[in-house]
Amino acid sequence: MGARRLVYSPRGRVVFRIKVCGITNVEDACEAAAAGAEAIGLNFYAQSKRYVAPALARRIAAAAPPEVVVVGVFVNAPIEGIREVVEVDDVRLDLIQLHGDEPPEFVVELTRRLSLPVMRAFAFGRDGPRSVGRYVGQCSRNGCPPRMILVDADCPGSYGGTGKTADWAAVGDMPREGLPPLILAGGLTPENVGEAIARARPAGVDVAGGVESSPGRKDAGLVRAFIEAARGALEGERKKDEGSNT
Repeated sequence: MGARRLVYSPRGRVVFRIKVCGITNVEDACEAAAAGAEAIGLNFYAQSKRYVAPALARRIAAAAPPEVVVVGVFVNAPIEGIREVVEVDDVRLDLIQLHGDEPPEFVVELTRRLSLPVMRAFAFGRDGPRSVGRYVGQCSRNGCPPRMILVDADCPGSYGGTGKTADWAAVGDMPREGLPPLILAGGLTPENVGEAIARARPAGVDVAGGVESSPGRKDAGLVRAFIEAARGALEGERKKDEGSNT
């Protein structure tokens, strides 16, 4: 297995801002990378319509350019199952995304066992800010905070991929002090990502269904449009922040 790349700089800043998740074939991975995606997501949750078996995931990850961060998405998988994908099936993963009900202790143990950074996903409901803060705080006290957090819509009984949007205003109002960089997901499209970024103020965005022609199949035109819109909005917010700090 080749050397893994850091997804974080030494200062802890997020290195990717735009992720295309739910990639199910080599062609879509290459097209997303060519359009400017800085990360792609491979879903190992067997109940997802975007699930990829490890053998296919290995081919997709190997085809991704070295500068693209490959994220493995897991939902309530045992640590041994995640380890098997990485070490036995030899799938090149640079970041583990936990999108289920995994407790803070799981993040700590996984980080220690695999030495891979973790992005923890949260369904952002009414208790969103408090629950995120408590979770990250508990991980931090054990010396293994998640490297990033992802905020998705709160849809009871599901683990993302519903097309429902999160409460952008509530996300935008959430205190960020002491938290890792925040990635916004949930119902994003080329048409709404600019507004979502302006209201939620994320460090980056994650899209799946909003750029598909059918479940698991990306539309190259929608991918390009999304990345262009997201990149412009993120850059606009960065300039606003710089202006407010001068």
